[in-house]
Amino acid sequence: MRTSRGGRKPLIPLDGVGRNVLDVVLIVVGAFITALAFNLFLLPNQVASGGVSGLSIIIKEWFGIEPAFTQWIFNIPLFIAGVFFLGRHYGARTLLGTICLPLLIYLTRDWPIPTANPLLGSLYGGIGVGLGLGIVFRGRGSTGGLSIVAHLLQKFTGLGLSLCVMLVDGTVIVLAGFTLSLENALYALIGLYVTGKVIDAVEMGLGYTKVAYIISDKREEMTEVILKDLDRGLTELSARGGYTGESRPVLMVVIGQSETSRLKTLVRSVDPDAFVVISNAQEVLGKGFKIQM
Repeated sequence: MRTSRGGRKPLIPLDGVGRNVLDVVLIVVGAFITALAFNLFLLPNQVASGGVSGLSIIIKEWFGIEPAFTQWIFNIPLFIAGVFFLGRHYGARTLLGTICLPLLIYLTRDWPIPTANPLLGSLYGGIGVGLGLGIVFRGRGSTGGLSIVAHLLQKFTGLGLSLCVMLVDGTVIVLAGFTLSLENALYALIGLYVTGKVIDAVEMGLGYTKVAYIISDKREEMTEVILKDLDRGLTELSARGGYTGESRPVLMVVIGQSETSRLKTLVRSVDPDAFVVISNAQEVLGKGFKIQM
């Protein structure tokens, strides 16, 4: 790949003591944010949006048991089962999240509640849980819970992981519909959807990146303007025309959203007949873009 931009090294190496300390901090901070979202928005509005936390809301309604205790009761055996059946990657970081989240939920259980509106509770609770879990995942950790059940279900049934997660969380929401109310179950679906979107935003970032594929008879001139005028690297891919059977190089360029118009202008200036495909890139790591934490 030809490029004119220099690479940047991560501020903290991907391995070593510094990275491990950062992981612990991220897991604790993420668990704290998740605990606040649970106590301030989800629990008081009875929004059981999946997972052990949602199950703990249902059990509190049934038996009056403190949600933190319920989460410990479920999380510890599930963690042990995960290590036994799924291997050591359910290790120290997962254990930290498994213990830390219920503890923080217990410690923040008496904080004042900002809203008694279940719709606002599901929205802000979903945002808070998504933000917290996203930070935990950035710390290469997990809060355990029913995600382990989903992995076990995948292991023993062969179903896709996303389907297993949907089945597990869906079961909790159905229970909420019978135990709490159908309306609360609908709010739980909103919270679950928002949580997933926010987790994606935290893990992938909010920046929008594009990838462009350019087919042109003026390959050298096109390469020159992209490297010098746009100041972006590019990769030349080998391709062949389906109709003509001739070899046709394809230039692949990754750009920021703000550079899209500039790229199209440059391409038109070099070759008005160039064939260009521009699409969204989910995430880009590397030179000139986001560095990996």
